Amino acid sequence: MTFQEQVLEGIPNILPAPKPYEKDINHAPKRKDSLSSEEKKLAIQNALRYFDKKHHTELLSEFKNELDTYGRIYMYRLRPDYRMYARPIDEYPAQSKQAAAIMLMIQNNLDYAVAQHPHELITYGGNGAVFSNWAQYRLTMKYLAEMNDDQTLVMYSGHPMGLFPSHKDAPRVVVTNGMMIPNYSKPDDWEKFNALGVTQYGQMTAGSYMYIGPQGIVHGTTITVLNGFRKIKKEPKGNLFVTSGLGGMSGAQPKAGNIAGCITVCAEVNPKITQVRLDQGWIDEKITDLNQLVNRVNKAKAEQETISIAYLGNVVEVWEKFDEANIHIDLGSDQTSLHNPWAGGYYPVDISFEDANDMMANKPELFKEKVQETLKRHAKAINKHTAKGTYFFDYGNAFLLEASRAGADVMSDNPTLGKEFKYPSYVQDIMGPMCFDYGFGPFRWVCASGKPKDLAKTDAIACEVLETIKRNSPKEIQQQMADNIQWIKGAQENKLVVGSQARILYADAEGRMKIAKAFNDAIAENKIGTVVLGRDHHDVSGTDSPYRETSNIYDGSRFTADMAIHNVIGDSFRGATWVSIHNGGGVGWGEVINGGFGMVLDGSNDAERRLKSMLFWDVNNGIARRSWARNEEAVFAIKRAMKAEPNLTITLPNNVDNDLLNSL
Repeated sequence: MTFQEQVLEGIPNILPAPKPYEKDINHAPKRKDSLSSEEKKLAIQNALRYFDKKHHTELLSEFKNELDTYGRIYMYRLRPDYRMYARPIDEYPAQSKQAAAIMLMIQNNLDYAVAQHPHELITYGGNGAVFSNWAQYRLTMKYLAEMNDDQTLVMYSGHPMGLFPSHKDAPRVVVTNGMMIPNYSKPDDWEKFNALGVTQYGQMTAGSYMYIGPQGIVHGTTITVLNGFRKIKKEPKGNLFVTSGLGGMSGAQPKAGNIAGCITVCAEVNPKITQVRLDQGWIDEKITDLNQLVNRVNKAKAEQETISIAYLGNVVEVWEKFDEANIHIDLGSDQTSLHNPWAGGYYPVDISFEDANDMMANKPELFKEKVQETLKRHAKAINKHTAKGTYFFDYGNAFLLEASRAGADVMSDNPTLGKEFKYPSYVQDIMGPMCFDYGFGPFRWVCASGKPKDLAKTDAIACEVLETIKRNSPKEIQQQMADNIQWIKGAQENKLVVGSQARILYADAEGRMKIAKAFNDAIAENKIGTVVLGRDHHDVSGTDSPYRETSNIYDGSRFTADMAIHNVIGDSFRGATWVSIHNGGGVGWGEVINGGFGMVLDGSNDAERRLKSMLFWDVNNGIARRSWARNEEAVFAIKRAMKAEPNLTITLPNNVDNDLLNSL
């Protein structure tokens, strides 16, 4: 069968033969046994409902074996035989070009070069899933192939509920992931309900089909590192950034360090992913011996090199060794997946990777104990360095939150609401006031033709638009404009494309709308093919996350999720091609609500109308909320937006005199 025929087939009437377990693929760790015997029967019953009764006898024992062996039912035998990658949009069997674009993005998320655990349908973050099983993938692709522009596909935590009548301006797909009743939104709840096959963890851009490989986080990390060095009034050159994690998101750190121009040491315990990053060129060197690492870093400092070094081992060893060797760390952070601490997101020190995986699956309580012991030791080592002048920031991966739960010494001596920890979130000190409050966040696009020449043309268009805007921009945002012009000019030479022909930069509403219109005009003139717009949910208004995206909100509302819900509702009736809302992305199940979108540009007047309406709202919704929290930069930005758009009227805060407050 051709690729097109297999897509249209959906779940096959004749079952394919079972597939062997491919050991050379980077697989998800075995999940802990979280179901009772009766719940396991329910999980199998839930899985079998995708299949005709004639297949139930054959699949029953197979699904039971998967559940017992891996802790989940993935339906490995239904993995397609065709290669998984983002094909040019015209190769998809579809009645709707918008639907074809979504099929392209789904396949990009599952591309072996992109996905962290492709056979388990996990894109990044250890558990960021596109689907829970391969039946869901097959059925979703079939629905997308069949749908027209008067239908909407509803996605229920990975399950394609079906096609519903709608209209051409409605989203083609509405996605929800993990939207639990609040009292059932703890990590153990995720383990249970995910194993039952009734919900999933969509991360931020995995379950919303908008992941573009590590390029997205490379850009965000580059901006963070550059501004981090500005924060401490140092140049990156010859100075040291120490962190950990080389997975789907964290793997961007050493590449970002190179682009910023510093020395980066990034620790990782997984030998397979470390080698992948070395082979991809995302790290320059791999070192397995601590003494050798000390010598190499001293040499890099002496010669003011720009270099990225992976240490294959636990980052706690690095912090402790550098303290012993008196190596000064300028910037420090951590990007292991501590939103997922008990299922492979963080590994205990002094235990081998293999033994830790075994303990995780078979002795989960002991594993949790060892992780918490390591977090305390990790924090103690960091504290020694910060006492000597290191600037440490939480990279929003829940490091400080989980360390505090473990009893580590990370709490502030004088805590206030929003500033409970010794160390700031990078959003509190860097990205929030410098970028998000001004409306700057991760705007991304994918050239659906799959042609590198189209990407090069869009890079040039975006650069020209930004340079034009910068000439008349206020001084408050000149640095952001300059950083992104520098980024887009160097994007091609940094070879950041992994998977689809995609690009990202930080832009405000004005930049996003003008770049999108310029793309749409170029499509209309046949200069480039179809373009898919999107963003990371990690943005100005898409995410309510009290310890990351909204951690610089100090009016007490950082624990509310109204903004993210407003965002996705507003995007859906202003012209988004698809919208998504998730629980859990980035910092952990129950810790965040985040929303995202995708928008297809086809050169039409309809596309121009939609992009102007939706992109303006998508940014200014967040600026309005941030300004109401009395963030000065956001007040400046929303006043500027009201001058540009007569139909925008925002409630502004009245500040209270501190002397009056202090008189209470």
